[in-house]
Amino acid sequence: MYPTCFILGNLFSYTVLAVLCISAVMPVHTTAQAQEPAVSASPGMFVSIRESLLTDNTFTSTSEGLKYLGIDAVELSLDRELSVHAPDAEERVVLDSDDAAKAYRARAEQAGVRVCAVLTACDFSAGDMESNIAFITRAIELAELLGAPTVRIDSAMSRERELDFETRVNLFAEGLGGALNRTKDSTITLGIENHGFQGNNLAFLLNVFKTVNSERLGSTLDLCNFYWRGYPLSEVYGIMRLLAPYAKHTHVKNINYPEEQREVIREAGWEYGKYACPLDEGDIDLAKVVRILKDAGYTGDFCIEDESLGKCATKEERIAVLKRDVVHMQDILNRVK
Repeated sequence: MYPTCFILGNLFSYTVLAVLCISAVMPVHTTAQAQEPAVSASPGMFVSIRESLLTDNTFTSTSEGLKYLGIDAVELSLDRELSVHAPDAEERVVLDSDDAAKAYRARAEQAGVRVCAVLTACDFSAGDMESNIAFITRAIELAELLGAPTVRIDSAMSRERELDFETRVNLFAEGLGGALNRTKDSTITLGIENHGFQGNNLAFLLNVFKTVNSERLGSTLDLCNFYWRGYPLSEVYGIMRLLAPYAKHTHVKNINYPEEQREVIREAGWEYGKYACPLDEGDIDLAKVVRILKDAGYTGDFCIEDESLGKCATKEERIAVLKRDVVHMQDILNRVK
């Protein structure tokens, strides 16, 4: 059972939200070459990566990228047409049937690719609710067929600035609750990412969790997005402690702000493109966050989503940064016992 939380203040109109939780919850190569598998980390926790980082002008295929980086797990992006990137080639595959999904899984496993999460984007403030519920329901079914334990849910909505708080919470609760009800026998979890303006509002996330009231619903906890949203660095860790018991999946990136900007409230997304950086150069102490999650019982993946790659001038630079990211996270996981 999730903790019962009382919201004592307005989270982010540049004020402080306090939450009282009553019960506890619980080197560079021009052509990428295969590397030895990375050293195993703490039991249960492992490094994964968004498949799009491997295939976007970097490696020839997901499988090639994973082999070079020494990991095997990806978060696979699923679009509304149910198409995904092939595990071993530059092509799209449509998962329009159970058999197609099973064939994809076999092909992926043969190529050394493990799908650890399915990434979706669904705007619950647009379109009709039935089609939105149907999409998330099918994503859950496909995740099960692919062997992925969780589905990432995007918290962004096109109308989030015009709809009032309760309406937005109820839209999300109706959509996700509907998909969970249609898959009652499934163990696949849903993780809402703290993404964009709305998703980085702790009050919104906690109210959706409480309204749906399912242990299968929790957070795809992005370890950097609250910092992107403008929270002082020290408050980011406090928010992580509150969300850690709900974590089903994670995204990992980092920002290196000037020292005078780290402990002040900033405009959302302030100079993000300029200061986004590789994982080992950022202000967020990722080892500290890993410990917070581990102490809360999290045993899942840490999915690399390095958004500084756009600064790299060449493919070789991108590959080098990704290798550093993997090594950095593996080192952290091996130290956090």
